[in-house]
Amino acid sequence: MSFWQEFNARLRALSLAIGVHALMAAMVVLGTMNWEPFRKPQNIGMTIEAVIVDTSEIKRQREAARQAAEMEDRRRQRNEELERQKQREQEVEEKRQIKLQEQKKRDARSRLQKLRMERERNLQDERLKQQRELEQIRAQREAAERQRKQDEDRLRQTEDRRKQEVQDQQRLQREAMAQRQANAEAREFRAGQMATKSDNYQAAIQQVVTQNWLRPPTAQPGLRCKLKILQIPGGEVISAAIAGQCNGDEATRRSILAAVERGGALPYRGFEDVFQREIDFIFIYDGD
Repeated sequence: MSFWQEFNARLRALSLAIGVHALMAAMVVLGTMNWEPFRKPQNIGMTIEAVIVDTSEIKRQREAARQAAEMEDRRRQRNEELERQKQREQEVEEKRQIKLQEQKKRDARSRLQKLRMERERNLQDERLKQQRELEQIRAQREAAERQRKQDEDRLRQTEDRRKQEVQDQQRLQREAMAQRQANAEAREFRAGQMATKSDNYQAAIQQVVTQNWLRPPTAQPGLRCKLKILQIPGGEVISAAIAGQCNGDEATRRSILAAVERGGALPYRGFEDVFQREIDFIFIYDGD
């Protein structure tokens, strides 16, 4: 029920109560009156008839009506106060609702702003992530390109080294072959020289021993005796002995050994390269 509906209901109740009390008062007043409108006037002289009306009931009724009106007025005031209180509460509630709606709107705007900021951060993070991925891919490609170039350089260097090694090896082989050939030629030349010098050394020893030999009468041409001679650097003879076949007699053998030892030393100077401490010497005598 609204305020005005309640107010009208209470106003009708108050009006009904006042009307009831007024009707009762009128009935009391009318009951005390002398109703004889068609009665003929009588000469009663100066008779005065007094009617005593009890006004206490009227006062009581009036007081009751007044109290009822006051109560109704207080109820009305209380209802009005309640209605005002309700109105204030409603206004407070409306203000609270307005504030709540405004707060909700602010919260919604704040959430929307946060969502926008978060979306912007996410987009920024995604862009940064994509940029990092692109940079990483670019770096990997650059590293792969550098690695490819390094591999090509190493392969080229390896191939160059291999070619150089082949060339060096071929050059070394040629040099080694040339050196072996030169060494062989040198050895052949030296061997030839040594052979010549050795032959000369043998001839020198033969000459010295022959000069020192005192031929016995029993020695015959065609004599061949193999001797083992031990000497020291300088040509000094340490020992001499028949060390093989000898077709001479005993006197001839002793004479040959004596001829080796008689000189005291064999040829040495100029024959240092072919000198040996122990030599095999074949004494030859083919006649004068």
